[in-house]
Amino acid sequence: MNKDLAIFQQYFPETTVQFCYNLWKEYQFKFKITRPRQSKLGDYCYRRDKGHQITVNANLNPYSFLVTYIHEVAHLQTFKQYGNKPEPHGKEWKRHFRETFQPLLKPEILPTELIIPLSEYLKNPSATTQGASPLMVALRKFDTHTDTDSSTLASLQAGDNFELNGRIFTKGELRRTRFLCTDRQTGKRYVISTNALVKKV
Repeated sequence: MNKDLAIFQQYFPETTVQFCYNLWKEYQFKFKITRPRQSKLGDYCYRRDKGHQITVNANLNPYSFLVTYIHEVAHLQTFKQYGNKPEPHGKEWKRHFRETFQPLLKPEILPTELIIPLSEYLKNPSATTQGASPLMVALRKFDTHTDTDSSTLASLQAGDNFELNGRIFTKGELRRTRFLCTDRQTGKRYVISTNALVKKV
């Protein structure tokens, strides 16, 4: 079996594997699956000496992985067409994201309960799916590792303490789609997604 295709089969929904693999073949980018990152689900970068690279967090469920992957491919497409001129999540990126996803929005490819919020989101996609509550709720239904004691950071009150990755934080003010939180042990402050799953302590 093709070793590269096998990696796609491991992380993507089965019905989307070939489509996503073909995007990789078409655009010839380095594709890295990374350890979980609280600050982002994936990213795209271009360096003249290393070319195009897309990364996606390994701990995402297959449908979240798919959405993140195509989000980043849309950045690559936008860069190839316009360079650095457009806004990172401007109308050019939104159009590429919407058009690239369009062939997948079919009930024989994606679950119906995902197609509706995804279609709504793609009408005017935001910089992160973390701020799109209906889509986040739909995607989270496919998580297999959710802890029943966990809740989203957004559901906690300002000043509440919570545990994340074995560390204790205090929830602070909202900054766009993330909360500014303080590490209780070190006093350092970090931005954490509003939809991060945490344990209140």
